[in-house]
Amino acid sequence: MDQDQILALVKERLGIRTAARDTYLAAIVRGVVKELEDEKGLALQTDNAYHLMFCVDYSTWRYQSRDSDGAMPRHLQFRLHNLMIHAGGAKA
Repeated sequence: MDQDQILALVKERLGIRTAARDTYLAAIVRGVVKELEDEKGLALQTDNAYHLMFCVDYSTWRYQSRDSDGAMPRHLQFRLHNLMIHAGGAKA
């Protein structure tokens, strides 16, 4: 997964034009990709727009909810479950 592309899209979504938060945002992106691959067992594909945009949306939510105790939004939960089911179905 192209983490630089994810970072650029997260910054666009958040309206960030400077590099002031790049270190923090890049760490979030790396963490999200690592979690999805290692913990959730997903094989993220760079050329899959659905995978790319899920990583962008998940990273953006992680950044925006860093100080809250709220649960993951339902749309992200559904998309994550669909990704996991699809990945599980491909292996069977």
